[in-house]
Parts: sequence; C-alpha cells; structure tokens
Amino acid sequence: MAGVMPQRGQQGRESERLGLDPFVIAGGDASPRDQRDLMERPFFSLSKAKRVAPILYEAGGQQVEIHGLAEHGMATIWDADVLIWAASQIVEAENGGLRTSRFLRFTPYQLLTAVGRATGARDYRLLKAAFARLQSTVIRTTIRNGEHWRRHQFSWINEWEERTTRDGRVEGMECVLPDWFYRGVIDRSLVLTIDPAYFRLTGGIERWLYRVARKHAGHQPRGWLFEIPHLHEKSGSLARVSDFALDLRRIAARQSLPGYRLAIRREGRRNLLHIRPVNLSTVPVDDGVDGHGISGAETIGTSGASLSGFQAHEPQLSLWPEKRNRAPNLESNLDSNFLMLGRPDADRGAGAADRPYDPHACGLSPMLGDGP
Repeated sequence: MAGVMPQRGQQGRESERLGLDPFVIAGGDASPRDQRDLMERPFFSLSKAKRVAPILYEAGGQQVEIHGLAEHGMATIWDADVLIWAASQIVEAENGGLRTSRFLRFTPYQLLTAVGRATGARDYRLLKAAFARLQSTVIRTTIRNGEHWRRHQFSWINEWEERTTRDGRVEGMECVLPDWFYRGVIDRSLVLTIDPAYFRLTGGIERWLYRVARKHAGHQPRGWLFEIPHLHEKSGSLARVSDFALDLRRIAARQSLPGYRLAIRREGRRNLLHIRPVNLSTVPVDDGVDGHGISGAETIGTSGASLSGFQAHEPQLSLWPEKRNRAPNLESNLDSNFLMLGRPDADRGAGAADRPYDPHACGLSPMLGDGP
C-alpha cells in the first residue's frame, strides 16, 4: 500500500518507534491548536490538485523549501489538519499533566471526527492518502536552527503504519512526528488555539488566510495590514498575483473568516488587506481556556456509505496494552531529521510591508469589504 511503511525490521534500519515510548490518544475533545511557524509561512500547497513545483520562500533571513514527490504530490493545507490535530492532542495532554511523545497511537475515527470529517470508507482512504503526502513531502528550513546548524531537513511524518485485525479491518494507526514539529508544539509560546470553525473553511486560500490572520492580527484591536503582493509571496500560491488578489476580494466580500473582518484598502497605488479581529473567541494557549465551546456547525454526518470496515468501535486503549503515557521523547532520528551544515547567508528582508494597522500613519480610502 502506497505510503505505508514496511513492518518493523524490513528496512535496513529498524523502525524509529522502537526507541520511543508511545503517546496513546485516549479520546476526548481537545481545543484545536496550531503551530505558529506553520501559520506564518508557506509550508503547504493551497490546491487539491497535485503539486510538484517546489515552494521556495525567504523572509527575514529565514528560508523555507518544500518539495513534493511526483507520486503523491506536496502535502496540502487540508493534510495539515493531521498536524493541527496532533498538536491539539499533545498540548491538551500536557495541560492535564500527562507525558507525551512524538510517537502517536490513535484511531482514524478519532482524528476524522475531531477535524469535522465524515467516517465512511472513502474518508479513510483520503486520510491515508494525506499521510502518504505528509510523509513524502520534504521540508528544508532554517527556522529555529541551532547555533551551529544552518538547515533542518525532515518530512511531516517520519513513518506511519496501520494496525489491522485478522479480517483486514483497520482499528488503529501509529505515526512518528518529526522532532522539529514536536519541539515547536511543546514550546507553549509557539502554539496558538484556533477557532473550531476553521475546519469548515473549504477554500485553500481561505484556510491559509485564517491562519495568517490568527498569527498576525490575533487580538490586536487595530488588526494588521498587508500588501497584497507580499501576501501572495507569503502564501506560496502558483496563481498570478491578479488572480490571487481577486480571490482575496471574494473572501473579503463573503467575510467568511471566523473571528476576523477583512477590508481591501488602497494606499496610494498600492492595494492592501486590512485584517482585524471581531468577537474573537480563541486565545493563546499560555492563557487559561474556559472549557470547550462549539462552532455552531451542524452535527457531523457520514458519507452515506454503509458502515465502514475501517471504523473502530472499541475504546482506544483497548487496542494497545499501554495504560498510561510515559516521559517525553525529544531524541531526533538523524536519518529522518537530517541536518546540513553551512554558513548563513546575509539576512534579507521580506521586501514588502506587513505591519500593525495604524490609520494615522497613511491615508487610506475604503474599498470592497470595508465597514464597521
């Protein structure tokens, strides 16, 4: 099966899981959390069509390179739901005093329902395709590089495997997250909660724009101001700048981002996007979270297919003998988290303005989407 790692011991090196204690997801709700670095930079394709053209991005002296294999294509922003779910479970467990690991054990049913997906056979096949893209996508970045290291190379999933019954039903999954991502999650200053309504956003640019809004505008009453060409570069989109700007205008007209209001404005000859929070319901994880609210979405339904053989009906902990989670595992696997030595290049700026909104600093004329 494409994307599924061979059984332990079938490769030249043994599975990385043998050296890690498992973090068993026991079920239950967790407030959605996202990793700040992933929200700010172009780490994912914004289209559901297969993308093999790389993303090359540099800002503030930090570089991001994303490469997808021709067989699967680059991981998409919908595939990133897997990472959001994993980050949410890790933070929730640590908030409850549990010890976590980047080696996760869970049921696909837990993941799918948490991110608002149906649980028919087709949805399980799509989930496994997402895991294949996450594993085959190669990321090279200098973000959070150590003092003597220049570039970190990894994939979003180091390895993954299905656990099946004798009759072939998939009852559980295992995966190993990369050390770079795991460290960015257990550092509370690098994680933000997001609105559960995010999972209902259907457009790739729309999803990406919400994450940018949450990261930059946050709770600032005046919000944040972006030049549209800079946003285009920041997105990694393959669309022309003019088409990208048209998409932003349509999103601003719909006002579909939960917790934010958008306005396209003009400053001289430049078009800018103003993002400001409105009745923002999400808070940084460093602050207390007052229970778990609902997004107002209708009850999650199924695809209409007959009961899937992949669906797990037993409690998660019945699938594995472990009854509790042990100490955190921070050790990297150098084969799957490759580090390249080098000399840093001179820092270069983003080349475009993005800043907190100050209406007194520039003369702005209202355009589509403006209003109280």
